[in-house]
Amino acid sequence: MKTLRDLMDLSNRVAVVTGGAGTLGLAFCESLAELGATVCILDISEQRAQERAQQIAQRFPVRTWAVGADITIESDVDQAVHRIVEKHGRLDILVNNAAYSPRNLPTDGFPLEGQNLAQWDAQLAVILTGTFLVSRACARPLANHAKGTIINIASIYGLVGPVPSLYAGTALVNEAHYAAGKGGIVQLTRYLATTLAPSVRVNCIAPGGIKAQQPESFHERYNARTPMGRMANPEDMKGALAYLASDLSSYMTGQVLAVDGGWTAW
Repeated sequence: MKTLRDLMDLSNRVAVVTGGAGTLGLAFCESLAELGATVCILDISEQRAQERAQQIAQRFPVRTWAVGADITIESDVDQAVHRIVEKHGRLDILVNNAAYSPRNLPTDGFPLEGQNLAQWDAQLAVILTGTFLVSRACARPLANHAKGTIINIASIYGLVGPVPSLYAGTALVNEAHYAAGKGGIVQLTRYLATTLAPSVRVNCIAPGGIKAQQPESFHERYNARTPMGRMANPEDMKGALAYLASDLSSYMTGQVLAVDGGWTAW
């Protein structure tokens, strides 16, 4: 019987993290690197991806590689995945983490009648269509080595509705595209899990709110509604990613793992 250390070992496996240059993406890349995987950072900014790749390589004795691609463009995605497989010879792990197109459109706020189609289209193109395009491009190489796994990143707001009172008196909003996109990822996870099995496992992490530069009033309200009494930080997501990416979860597919401090348990 294998040890837990054996089951966690990702040596000789190649991982791709979309949106890997971001804060949450960095936590995921570090998790994979610490367990021994070759980490390919796919981001719309190749320069930022290269900076992250160098940063990770300085901390962990693994190969890293930066790939620039816009995941809303089919040809970009296909070319990027082809380059990764051609360079590394295989693909074992895909983390669909990328979210949000550049914020060059106005924030619409909560009232539904004020939310515009351009914002909806731009955001869903990244959140949902991008996840589909990258998963489709990676499906065949992931199936080639019997250890293929996809981890999609959704949100608690893909599982439950938003709480408008959290945002009162702040510039923060939670628009319809976010709930629709993240809810779509949850269902896409189930679709991919059943259609790609048994060669590829597909699971999903639904993070709670990540603490950043939100107003203190928002932090206080959020904390009061969370059994754990605080917002998440990127490190809180590392364990879930390590579990789903490795053989620790070898008999798990089609599942959504809420890492939310108990938010969805109320």
